[in-house]
Amino acid sequence: MWIWAWLPTRNAEVVLMTLTLFPIRLLLVVAMMLLAWPFTFFASLCSADGDPEQPPAAWRKVVDFLLKAIMRTMWFSGGFHWVVMKGQQASPSEAAILTLAPHSSYFDAIAVTLTMSSIVMKAESRDIPIWGTLIKYIRPVFVSRSDQDSRRKTVEEIRRRAQSSGKWPQIMIFPEGTCTNRTCLITFKPGAFIPGVPVQPVVLRYPNELDTITWTWQGPGALETLWLTLCQFHNRVEIEFLPVYSPSEEEKKDPALFASNVRRVMAEALGISVTDYTFEDCQLALAEGQLRLPADTCLLEFARLVRRLGLKPETLEKDLDRYSESARMQRGGRVGLPEFAEYLGIPVSDALEDMFSLFDESGEGRMDPREYVVALSVVCRPARTLDTIQLAFKMYGSQDGDIDEDALSSILKTALGVAELSVTNLFQAIDQEGTGRITFADFRSFAEMFPNFAEEYLYPKQTHSDGSAQTPLAPTPNGFCADFSPENSDFGRKPFREKLD
Repeated sequence: MWIWAWLPTRNAEVVLMTLTLFPIRLLLVVAMMLLAWPFTFFASLCSADGDPEQPPAAWRKVVDFLLKAIMRTMWFSGGFHWVVMKGQQASPSEAAILTLAPHSSYFDAIAVTLTMSSIVMKAESRDIPIWGTLIKYIRPVFVSRSDQDSRRKTVEEIRRRAQSSGKWPQIMIFPEGTCTNRTCLITFKPGAFIPGVPVQPVVLRYPNELDTITWTWQGPGALETLWLTLCQFHNRVEIEFLPVYSPSEEEKKDPALFASNVRRVMAEALGISVTDYTFEDCQLALAEGQLRLPADTCLLEFARLVRRLGLKPETLEKDLDRYSESARMQRGGRVGLPEFAEYLGIPVSDALEDMFSLFDESGEGRMDPREYVVALSVVCRPARTLDTIQLAFKMYGSQDGDIDEDALSSILKTALGVAELSVTNLFQAIDQEGTGRITFADFRSFAEMFPNFAEEYLYPKQTHSDGSAQTPLAPTPNGFCADFSPENSDFGRKPFREKLD
């Protein structure tokens, strides 16, 4: 039962718990963290920065035992009276890496504190008073945002520890890379699987009547989630250690295959489905722009194809002007697959053919490169709607920089990733003088005056709730939505909509 349905019917209970149980629990949780700090501080003074000593010193074993007891008391104080452990945790020599999913909340740290596993986290975290000292005790792998080479160094450090024959503590990694609502497992990132060593899958369950745990892009914030969870009298969590998964020779050479197979095993244990959507796809779908993507948008498939081609949206943004200028010079001319490959500077491949088909509206083997640039602009900067529209006006506009209704329709259909879209009402609202032409200045002024123009003019019959990106528009068997809908992935349309909600 989701918290949205719970709050209106249990206001009195929430008020009572807030005034009585919540402050007591919060004080106890803080007290346990403060109690743990001297032990971790002492341990940091006595530990060297190099590899951990083998076997561990007696004092380290004592500190480990005391910290686990303190952390378990902290979670008990917060209402997690039952932490059910299933299966058997492997030793570091058997499985140096623990892959945990689904990742849905910061309460997933329960598994970290009860196993004392290392984790991968931001380097800035070690400078946080008290918390930084607690974190450093478990010997995390730090990632620095200021270091452009940090990702490679992180992977190398994970590989070094994983291949140390059990000298280092196990590394617990959340391969989804973000929080989800536990209805399915999204694509695993390859970091945990690049070393090619055996991993132990670990699955999390929160079998509570009321879900106050989930912390995702939409819904209660971090503090509200903490408050509502501490107001529950009982909270349950199950941690199940699955059998160690040893990769085949093929999986060792292909981290993506390794990750996919481990994800399948974990999904079967959880009794949920998997989806090929990634963290980046979810960011795109939920971007806070004026043109919110419909649930059936083909831009999610387009973004995946961009990555399959080895193109990274975060680095492509600087090339948008070059691409747009080249497309503008085509003056609406259509190109075939070989010309499109030359335009992108990459060889023809299955992934490129799939991308080309997204823009081949007539099925005649021709596409307009301007549509590719508009779609790429949305993927590279999903929250910057006006930047994409301005770029499109430069490509579609006449010498005076204005466009007609057909051009606006083509721009917005591509920007939303739909095959059918009526823009007549919107165009007429912008074209106050009835000239049949509008400029980007006209569009920008209108968008600033009516920031919700998409909901009012493009799909007025659709009701949007809580900023969720939905629309009645559906893919057709041809055009820009030709090859993609949630049914074509590993899970059905309904779970996808639930996930976005």
